[in-house]
Amino acid sequence: MIMKIKKSAFPPSSVLAKDSYHYADSFEGELTDTHQNLTTGTVGKAFFNSGPKWIEKLFSLRNNIVKRLGLKTPAAITDRQAQLAQFNCEVGERLGLFEVFYRDEKEVVLGEDDKHLNFRVSLLLDNMGAASLQKRLTITTTVQFHNRWGRLYFLPVKPFHRLIVPTMLKNVIKNLEKQQAKNSL
Repeated sequence: MIMKIKKSAFPPSSVLAKDSYHYADSFEGELTDTHQNLTTGTVGKAFFNSGPKWIEKLFSLRNNIVKRLGLKTPAAITDRQAQLAQFNCEVGERLGLFEVFYRDEKEVVLGEDDKHLNFRVSLLLDNMGAASLQKRLTITTTVQFHNRWGRLYFLPVKPFHRLIVPTMLKNVIKNLEKQQAKNSL
C-alpha cells in the first residue's frame, strides 16, 4: 500500500488551536493497520526515532550556526538509543531540543521557547471516522516570533521545514506500522 502524506487544515481539536501564530502548517497520514493500543507516548518516541540521516545533518549544521548567535542548541547526545529508551514522553521531559509541553490520550505537544521564537509540534492521533478503527496522525507545527531575528531565522528554515515534516511523518507511520506488525507476531 502506498502511504499518502498530505497537507491538511489546522486540526480544530488540537490544543494548539486556541492560540494564534505567525506561522502554522499541518500534514496528515493514515495508519493502515488498526492500532487500538497505540498511545501518544509511543507516537512521541517514534517521532524521535524517525529522522533520516540528511535531517540529522541539517540539524547539526543548524546547531553549529545558531550556537554562535547565542540561540539554544541541544546538549550533545552520546547514545541516542539509550536516551530514547529512557524517554517516556511525559510533560516536562526533554529529548534534544524538544521539551514535552502537553500530552493526553490523543495528542502530544513538543517544542522549545527561545529568545527569537517559540515553536510547537503537535502529534495528534485520531480516528478516521466514527465507525472506523483506522487512525490518522497529524503533525502540526506552529511558530510564534518574538522579534525580527525570529522572522529572519525562520526565512531559510521554512523551505526545509516543508520538506522535513512530511518525510518525518511518513517515517513515524512506517515505524509505528513495523512496531504493530512485530507486536502482533
